[in-house]
Amino acid sequence: MFYTVFKNVAFRPVIKYLYGAKVEGEQNLPATGGVILASNHLDAGDTVVLPAMVKRKVTFPAKAELFKGDRGPFSKLVAWFLRAVGQVPLDRAGGRVSLEGLAPVLEVLAEGGCVGIYPEGTRSPDGRLYKGKTGVARMALAARVPIVPVAMKGSQVTRKAGLPWIDHPTVVIGEPLDFSEYYDRADDPRVLRWVTDQVMAAIQDLSDQTYVEAYGSSVKNGSLTKAEADARILPRPGINTKEPDPV
Repeated sequence: MFYTVFKNVAFRPVIKYLYGAKVEGEQNLPATGGVILASNHLDAGDTVVLPAMVKRKVTFPAKAELFKGDRGPFSKLVAWFLRAVGQVPLDRAGGRVSLEGLAPVLEVLAEGGCVGIYPEGTRSPDGRLYKGKTGVARMALAARVPIVPVAMKGSQVTRKAGLPWIDHPTVVIGEPLDFSEYYDRADDPRVLRWVTDQVMAAIQDLSDQTYVEAYGSSVKNGSLTKAEADARILPRPGINTKEPDPV
């Protein structure tokens, strides 16, 4: 209930009519059944534009710590809001998403829900597309659901008269990707990397972004300089990834 109210009363009218947002390819999103929306991540605006502009309810995994509400009044408010709008915790203990940590997400998918995820794991530091983390593949294979690639365009947040402004953002939805032949190999690192790279390549086809074969977080935290990132530009994701041999 809270999700519907926030979406249709608080967010969608502003994003669609004031910001001038539009959707392309919405017919590619299955109307029912478990599905993962895998999107590039340009800015904070993505997290409101995408769910506001698609017809289905979108559940985003959020850091498990945010659900604890143990860091003061504001953290309690955040924890309440996340639960109220039906978001689910993602446990990244040790920095890696395990099947155990994915349990709440897999439950949503098993119940026929739509889950949104940003495979890059962080917002792009410079508007380019960065290497995807394999959690998206692990989710899809474990839940046995298709992945729908999504490209966000023009979703960067600026200021207009002191208020947050997003100028005519576009959500581009691609055709579902079927990885059913790998459903029994959700723990095979080679399969996870290949599937993830295929997803990122499909996102790039929709977004037309320059691709950098490095994690965006490594640029953000300074472990990779801009020059080093520039040296890792490739024509497309997965160009050096070999398709796994059949079992």
